[in-house]
Amino acid sequence: MIDLSTDYLGLRLKNPLVPSASPLTRDLDSALRLEDAGAAAVVMYSLFEEELRAEDAMLDRFVINPELGFGEADGFLPRDVEMSGGLERYLTQLDRLKQRLEIPVVASLNGVTPSGWVELGRELERGGADALELNVYHVAADAGISGAAVEARYLELLTELRRVVSLPIVMKLSPYFSSLPDFVRQIEEAGAQGVALFNRFYQPDIDLDCLRMVDALRLSRPDEALLRIRWMAILHGRTRLTLAATGGVHSESEALKLLLAGADVVHLASCLLQHGPEKLTEILAFMQNWMEEKEYESIAQLKGSMSQQHLPDPSLVARASYLRVLDSFTPRPGVWS
Repeated sequence: MIDLSTDYLGLRLKNPLVPSASPLTRDLDSALRLEDAGAAAVVMYSLFEEELRAEDAMLDRFVINPELGFGEADGFLPRDVEMSGGLERYLTQLDRLKQRLEIPVVASLNGVTPSGWVELGRELERGGADALELNVYHVAADAGISGAAVEARYLELLTELRRVVSLPIVMKLSPYFSSLPDFVRQIEEAGAQGVALFNRFYQPDIDLDCLRMVDALRLSRPDEALLRIRWMAILHGRTRLTLAATGGVHSESEALKLLLAGADVVHLASCLLQHGPEKLTEILAFMQNWMEEKEYESIAQLKGSMSQQHLPDPSLVARASYLRVLDSFTPRPGVWS
């Protein structure tokens, strides 16, 4: 019997497949279906600090103090009205998931200020989350802010939160740091238990007919897993942190490659949104079949066996591979004749 178990943030999981933050965990039935399909844990949808602050300001303006600036509004709304804020709704859903699921539930916090992270992180710990995923969605667009200052922002948020919560913390990173291994080292020293690679920044598009910028949501593609494979292979064995691969996993092929490169767990979202929880069951079954064919006895045996430190030629994930790939390309006959 193949042992599929793996460690994730100090938690022992039955397998390495973990649905990542997505709308699927907003609904209890969807979360239960993911568990039935074989999910080893779930990451809740993200709690956004700025949305909570905007909602609190709106409640204060129109419900708690409607008379400020508009005397005629005094008494228009009942003073004893009960309204559930975003944090309360999130905590209620967290409690529902914890009550019904047997697998770990990771809360996802997308903060913008140290005080917000501390306040919200403390509430999520009290709410019963098994771990916290910190999703720092920060686009460094200010030419006056250095790369070192951006890193300091991440570390400050993590340090402040680590000071007040005892939960395992995983930090979700973008691929845009100039020296990712060094930054991961700093994150480890600051008290995190894991990193998730990589955050997918949603890119705006331009509408050529209306000549305006528009939001464009695109699900991930399998080829996006290649960037994760490289960095998993480089980081495996060089940090004690849990390595979570997120982005581009649509089949057992991407999942197995990421585990071979060194990932401890593999996150899934786009493929589940497209095909439903049955896709997770399918991926898990194909993984088991492949491991049996290759005579692997456990995920522990497979994990990291193709990381950089175990490759006969470590340059395969470094600059030398770039040169070899370019030299290997041959234009299609007839295109340039």
